[in-house]
Amino acid sequence: MIIHGLQKMTLVDYPGKVAAILFTGACNFRCPFCQNASLVLDPSSEPEIPEEEIFDYLSKRKGLLDGVVITGGEPTVHSDLAEYIARIKEMGFSVKLDTNGYRPDVLRSAIESGCVDYVAMDIKNSFSKYAMTAGVSRVFIDLIKESISMLMNGKIPYEFRTTVVHELHCDEDFEEIGQTLSGCSSYYLQTYSERGDIINPVFSAPSLEDMERYIKILRKTIGNVSLRDR
Repeated sequence: MIIHGLQKMTLVDYPGKVAAILFTGACNFRCPFCQNASLVLDPSSEPEIPEEEIFDYLSKRKGLLDGVVITGGEPTVHSDLAEYIARIKEMGFSVKLDTNGYRPDVLRSAIESGCVDYVAMDIKNSFSKYAMTAGVSRVFIDLIKESISMLMNGKIPYEFRTTVVHELHCDEDFEEIGQTLSGCSSYYLQTYSERGDIINPVFSAPSLEDMERYIKILRKTIGNVSLRDR
């Protein structure tokens, strides 16, 4: 698997753990507010980090790092994802996988193999606005629903999260999302930021008042809803 980025340490991206972050390239979505445009649209333009460099770094950080976050792009588009994660697990690290949930077959394989210890799945929007928010012409919603059900009915720790964009989200969307995720273990809202390598930088952040209202809506059906800074 090709890795295009390495963040050597984070205290916030893997709950309760000190972790490194590995960034894969390519994605099956084109979310216009995505902050990793080059990784998504043209990953070959980004430098590749040699595999030996990644594993040499992790080997030297045994005992200092608790875990590794695999993010992107979208990691599940890579056929050797489970094999790559298994190598990291063999070194004694806990692994968190970030995903958009659109490859439930790959997600299931990674979970059932015991390679993944924690999953963070993005919820783009209400189902009626999913394709628009994901920046594609069509989304097979049943694939998203399958990943949601897999996590909610499984044993692996997980979270759902949504990046909230003023122009793309409204009260009605979070009413629907609240019903879809009713009873889930944890759901985080992240405020869109104009920082980064954005695919289409025409959007704006919702107000704090909006975010607080969305959280209030969601708490009618989800017990653990929080606002997370990006």
